[in-house]
Amino acid sequence: MSADTAERYRLFASREARGHSPAYEELAREVAGDPALLALIGSLPPERRQPNLLLGAVRFLGGPLDGFAAFRAWTAAHWDDVRAVMMRRRTQTNEPGRCATLLPLLASLPQPLALIEVGASAGLCLYPDRYRYRYDTGHALGPAGSPVVLACEATGPVPLPDQLPEIAWRAGIDINPLDVRDDEDVRWLESLVWPEQEDRLQRLRGAVDVARAEPPHLVRGDLNRTIRELVAAAPSGATPVVFHSAVLAYLPPEEREAFAATMRELPCRWISNEAVGVLPSVAERLGRPVPEDRTVFALALDGQPVAFTGPHGQFVQWFDRAD
Repeated sequence: MSADTAERYRLFASREARGHSPAYEELAREVAGDPALLALIGSLPPERRQPNLLLGAVRFLGGPLDGFAAFRAWTAAHWDDVRAVMMRRRTQTNEPGRCATLLPLLASLPQPLALIEVGASAGLCLYPDRYRYRYDTGHALGPAGSPVVLACEATGPVPLPDQLPEIAWRAGIDINPLDVRDDEDVRWLESLVWPEQEDRLQRLRGAVDVARAEPPHLVRGDLNRTIRELVAAAPSGATPVVFHSAVLAYLPPEEREAFAATMRELPCRWISNEAVGVLPSVAERLGRPVPEDRTVFALALDGQPVAFTGPHGQFVQWFDRAD
């Protein structure tokens, strides 16, 4: 079990943190080689051992992140508090940057849209019409005065829109929804942003301001038990769109497949943005090799993959029609 946990932290260091957070790369790599910390982490249920959860909990509690020796000593001395946060909280990284990779699909669907996010966290991805977008191709759109500006690298034939999607209704489901009006919930969201990523922290705060002006309708519940009623509640005249990012990996494989089967039955459009392999039916239709040098998600519409995307919305690599 400790070997599995160690490999999880090594992969996080080499494939996710490298090039994005030197502090987290070092800490995760050193944790992977520390038997004492691995034993503490191994005392948690498997779904609570994620690197982001441990690092976010230490940050939430004010622990040191500048050097492994200080991190190790502090975490061991405060383990009961760290464990309590890791058991109570979840890795609900509510990254509004993902809207930049979702936008081409959202804008391509019949307007207006009734957005339904699965695993919505605080619902910050429910406002794609309130953010401004800047793609490295020179393409820009969105309100000039938005407090959130999303930069994204676009490669391949990305169908970048000239207009933002029209959102008639927005709602979300989460097993533990966070409230943008609750300072402790917002502080937890900020703790999940990696230390050196000041731009991510600023856009998170801007997105919280947007959501506080019009708090989202979030339903507490299991996604497989709740999604049907939310799709049924979508207003007539709007296209129901169910979407999710980095959510289904937290479900057992049989529940993921049950959700995918439900999506194929419901009268809605379905946008999935998950790590490759989370949805086997999507992975089987990729038709191209998966990059090995960085972590990518597979973006799909109604089960058909259309692009690789960055986990935080930092890039979108659109597939050619032949792929």
